[in-house]
Amino acid sequence: MSARSAPPPSRSPRSRPAVRRRPRARPLRRPRWRTAPSRSRTCRPAVTGQLASASQKVAAIEAKQEAAAKKETAAKKAAAKKAAAKREAKQSTSRSAARTEVKKSYPNNLDGWIREARAIMKKHGIPGSYEGIHRNIMRESSGNPMAINDWDINAINGIPSKGLLQVIPPTFEAYHVAGTSKNIYDPVANIVAACNYAADKYGTMDNVDSAY
Repeated sequence: MSARSAPPPSRSPRSRPAVRRRPRARPLRRPRWRTAPSRSRTCRPAVTGQLASASQKVAAIEAKQEAAAKKETAAKKAAAKKAAAKREAKQSTSRSAARTEVKKSYPNNLDGWIREARAIMKKHGIPGSYEGIHRNIMRESSGNPMAINDWDINAINGIPSKGLLQVIPPTFEAYHVAGTSKNIYDPVANIVAACNYAADKYGTMDNVDSAY
């Protein structure tokens, strides 16, 4: 037998030498700081909206405050204008009254004395009609402003009745009305003081029908 070269022995898959594979290169990750701009771009509209809303609120508050200030200023001006008008009206009335008082004059007789006395009595709230005053004057002094009683009990006591309505000095002083003469013989002062006394004791001079 001729010698044959023996065939190479067959290799099973398991007997093959292992091939070493190169590891796959992993993709590089971007650093986190590079992704920050994208997030800021995403948040920017929300922040802008918040700022706009805050600005609108501030503007609304300022508008309300300005409106309130204008309203208050207008109210103050109106009040000042009203007060000035009221003051002017009062001054005008006072001036008119002063002019009336200056122009008003009374005759120097019994009629004038009674009318002037009643004008003063009206200012001081003292009652008494023209007729009631005139009637008592005629009974007490017959219209003589210088009349004096020197015989009754008052005269005996040293305080005689004097004037148109025969008032004793203590009564004249107690019921004297400011603005009139302090002379008991002054016809107007005598009438006003006597009517003031009668109003206190009898309600009004109209109720007096005899010595009082």
